[in-house]
Amino acid sequence: MTEPTTSRAARVNVLGLAQTDYKGLPSTLCQGCGHNSIANQIVQVAYEMNVRPAEMLKLSGIGCSSKSPAYFLGQSFGFNTLHGRMPSLATGALMGNHTMQAIAVSGDGDTASIGLGQFKHLLRRNVRMVYIVENNGVYGLTKGQFSATADEGQSLKYAGTNEFPPIDICMEAILAGCGFVARSFSGDPAQVRELMKAALSHRGTAVLDIISPCVAFNNDDASTKSYAYGKEHEVPLHAIGFVPKEAEIEIEAYDPGEMRIVKMHDGSTIQLRKLETDYDPTDRLGAMHRLQWAQTQGELITGLVYYDPARPSLAETSRLVDTPLSALGDERLRPGREVLAGLMSGLM
Repeated sequence: MTEPTTSRAARVNVLGLAQTDYKGLPSTLCQGCGHNSIANQIVQVAYEMNVRPAEMLKLSGIGCSSKSPAYFLGQSFGFNTLHGRMPSLATGALMGNHTMQAIAVSGDGDTASIGLGQFKHLLRRNVRMVYIVENNGVYGLTKGQFSATADEGQSLKYAGTNEFPPIDICMEAILAGCGFVARSFSGDPAQVRELMKAALSHRGTAVLDIISPCVAFNNDDASTKSYAYGKEHEVPLHAIGFVPKEAEIEIEAYDPGEMRIVKMHDGSTIQLRKLETDYDPTDRLGAMHRLQWAQTQGELITGLVYYDPARPSLAETSRLVDTPLSALGDERLRPGREVLAGLMSGLM
């Protein structure tokens, strides 16, 4: 664990923490890896959102992506699980203490291959957490074999040609009932940050499928998981901005295409521009159609693909008490002798 910054000259948030207090260990990933950019955005978002490190749980499976939690929030709790099994541990941990926030970092292999079943059931249960998939289309940690999100017909020097159609993580998330599904590109840090802020405030599972190029094995210009392809083909669905919940800020009505400068609660300002777009992220069938259309057109659509805040989280569905189960004493967790006797008599 890293020690809090003590320099009075350091700029701090409302918790008295500097941005450096949200960092972790130095990265051991390849220079230029998109995963490092994502970790940096998590550091900045946690600082800006005044996240309490001791109330944050970091989770991961196996792979290059799953090394990422070591590089951010060094003062938080963390657990590196088995390959594809992170959703099970996340479910148990957050049932034990539903008051904690959680950020899970997985990869396209960890999520869409060995862990696909666990991923789908996590979404079906709507465990309250942010689930980031660092998607590069290959198993970078084991020298570049194709993953389940690799492009059909793609050829790589060491892996041959992929003959199978890719799994679309956003599509799978929507089909499983996830209420917050977004896609971004690690080369667009501003969008990644705003999507993360919104995801942290969602009441259930928030999935961020972030295309994160592997500079060692899958950065060919023709690959849909490369930097060049992402920059050339990215199609933002809408401009993304997020304001934490405070007293409501209201502005006068303005027309499509116009811009307004709005002062935030912390004294900063944002620029709002009303877009002329008919994309509706609350339309489930429309979101799936847009994903399918993008795939056939070779587009990399980014932004909030689907949003439904109505579904209750697993903790709400399970009617958990306000006090975390991990903080309750034995006398409240264990059934009494009379209850056990009644159960036993019913089995005789």
